[in-house]
Amino acid sequence: LIILLAAGSCGPFSKLEKSTNWEELYAGANKYYQEGEYNKAIILYDKVLPVIRGSEKAEIADYNYANCHFKTKRYIEAAGYFSNFYRTYNRSPLAEEALFMNAYALYLDSPDANLDQQSSQEAVAAIQQFVTKFPSSASYERAMEMLVDLQARFEEKAYMESSMYYRLKDGLYPGDFYRACIINFQNFTKNYPDSEHNEELAYKLVEVGTGYAENSTFFKKEERLNDALGFAGEFYRKYPNSAFTGKVKEIEEKAREELAAHTVLKNEYNERLAEQKAKALENKPLEKVEIK
Repeated sequence: LIILLAAGSCGPFSKLEKSTNWEELYAGANKYYQEGEYNKAIILYDKVLPVIRGSEKAEIADYNYANCHFKTKRYIEAAGYFSNFYRTYNRSPLAEEALFMNAYALYLDSPDANLDQQSSQEAVAAIQQFVTKFPSSASYERAMEMLVDLQARFEEKAYMESSMYYRLKDGLYPGDFYRACIINFQNFTKNYPDSEHNEELAYKLVEVGTGYAENSTFFKKEERLNDALGFAGEFYRKYPNSAFTGKVKEIEEKAREELAAHTVLKNEYNERLAEQKAKALENKPLEKVEIK
């Protein structure tokens, strides 16, 4: 084992790694890069890049260095190095490819829809920068496909959030979650007007709107019931042949019955209030008028 370790420590790469000759390091880094030994190439580029910075050799070395990180699936680091390359060598023949690779690396690092999408937003910004800078690029269509895929992830993430609020409305404190559902469903439709989920959410909006009204205080119930009936009317206009129509009609009928019962109570309340005011006026003592 000792002999094997000693032999390894005296191998070509170990000798090259210890070299102080930057030309040997540069040639070795490029050699390992071409051979697909990207981790070894990174080690050698780390040693030689500070020495050759500003020279003609630096451009290709910087690009290779970024690509080494990409090839070893260090996508965040690769994106940063490709971005730096573009800023430093924006007139280079490799500038277009570097800007695309920056976007592509961020795209590959973006998470699934059920996770936080902050890095996906960064990928979208990078893709938009690329397609704006290079609208005639051979990679334009590929970039747009990446953009469509990311937008689909955002949509799925938003739908999952809507479903979460919908489930929470059945908890111990439903009021706030009913309201959150209404806002969330409306925002979803606004942000994703062509989504396949909009019909389902429009039906759930009627259900949630009615539930919100039923759980409201006396003085807010009428307004919220009318809102729920408005959601039903909007559903019928948008989806006249929906499979959810039967359920919406049941909920609408329930809301109308609730509104009728509430109207009776409201009228009785107003009558009692008027009677109390009248009695208060009758019992009010006359003001004494001082005659001078």
